[in-house]
Amino acid sequence: MNITKIATLLMLTATLAGCNTMDRLATVGSAPALSPIVDPTTTAGYQPVNMPMPAAIADTYQPNSLYRTSAKGFFKDERAHRIGDILTVVVTVNDSAKIANNTQSSRNSTNTAGMGGILGAAVTTASAGAINASEAVDFKSGLANTGKGSVNRSESLQTSVAAVVTQVLPNGNLVIEGHQEVRVNFEVRDLVVAGIVRPSDIQANNTIPSSKIAEARIAYGGRGQITDVQQPRYGQQVLDAILPF
Repeated sequence: MNITKIATLLMLTATLAGCNTMDRLATVGSAPALSPIVDPTTTAGYQPVNMPMPAAIADTYQPNSLYRTSAKGFFKDERAHRIGDILTVVVTVNDSAKIANNTQSSRNSTNTAGMGGILGAAVTTASAGAINASEAVDFKSGLANTGKGSVNRSESLQTSVAAVVTQVLPNGNLVIEGHQEVRVNFEVRDLVVAGIVRPSDIQANNTIPSSKIAEARIAYGGRGQITDVQQPRYGQQVLDAILPF
């Protein structure tokens, strides 16, 4: 059964590799194509965000007043607040972590039991003196454990991307999503930002730092000739997945 699965997996991998090879051959000498601009809500797998929300409060007006209860200010606010509005996300990632753990434990125990009287004499006689009846039972055990672990990680990213408001939640928070592609020669750099922001966190110049985004999803990568060379071949990836050693 395992042989059949492995053979099927290898055949499928070979087929996919063949398709990818044909695609690569068809684009020899051409730069990677940029993705078309589409409505994020119409793409496959898109799902509206559902979060716990307080009860909606209806707007109320006082007599002879221009204000309403949900108004943010008297004059028009140019910051993003509706579906389709655009705001700039300033992505700043500067994380570092260093953790070192050492664990060591040991335990030793010794138990000795003997017998005397008639039973002890019988044991001594039966063994012709080879067994000492006073130390007829002897138990010894030992346990030792040593463990070491360390983490040393450093990440730094600074850039900005324009995002579109795709949804307004019942409490006024905004769901944003932004994509940016930049092609330099034969390499495309992709940047994706998505998450939930509060309108009050959007600054006066219509920007918001990435640290203010809840449920933030930030992806930074690339595709093209250089990225393709840095990736292991399909055969190596299959072997890494199925080989147990």
